[in-house]
Amino acid sequence: MIDIWWSLPLTLGAFWLARKLATTLKISLLNPLLVSMAIIIPILLLTHIPYSRYFAGSAILNQLLQPAVVALALPLYEQLQQIRARWKSIVGLCFIGSITAMTSGTAIALWMGATPEIAATIIPKSVTTPIAMAISASLHGIPAISAICVLIAGVFGAVFGHMLLNLFKVRTKASRGLAIGNASHALGTARCAELDYQEGAFSSLALVICGILTSLLAPFLFPVLLRLLG
Repeated sequence: MIDIWWSLPLTLGAFWLARKLATTLKISLLNPLLVSMAIIIPILLLTHIPYSRYFAGSAILNQLLQPAVVALALPLYEQLQQIRARWKSIVGLCFIGSITAMTSGTAIALWMGATPEIAATIIPKSVTTPIAMAISASLHGIPAISAICVLIAGVFGAVFGHMLLNLFKVRTKASRGLAIGNASHALGTARCAELDYQEGAFSSLALVICGILTSLLAPFLFPVLLRLLG
């Protein structure tokens, strides 16, 4: 059986390979996160390594997540002049986007027969994982499943977000960044930063504002949605 020290090299190697593949072929479906998962999960299953053991060996990567999010403040600072000029529009768009994300996910879940617990689990799907898990727990949802919903939303946004924006002819970098950051949090923001520095900055901004707005609005919006749709 592979020793625990292999977890970190395995993760880094899988991601490097996935990144190389995505850069070479330039196919949006070959998202590095998806490809990395497709490599690592079969290896863990074939070698019968529990996820907890694998995670313990690569925990340092998880610890680096918070500094990485903080580092997103740099492109924000460099776009500060534009942000100041448009702050009312930015906050308004993020408010509408947050309400739409929460309402749509919860409504679809309830219309499909989900319990209030599952609906509470889904409502924070479009914000970053730590915030989503905290919101889910406060609404008596299931934080672990909320984390999976966040991952799915992020991957879909990173893979298909720009395709949809191109389809609807959304060209403005600020608009594209705000849309992706609103719907697809950190994963979408990372994709924006890869494609365009300004898009990445506005996506980072949307990620932060929508996280705050969702945290403030979800406890009040969720009971209303339950009464109207439950």
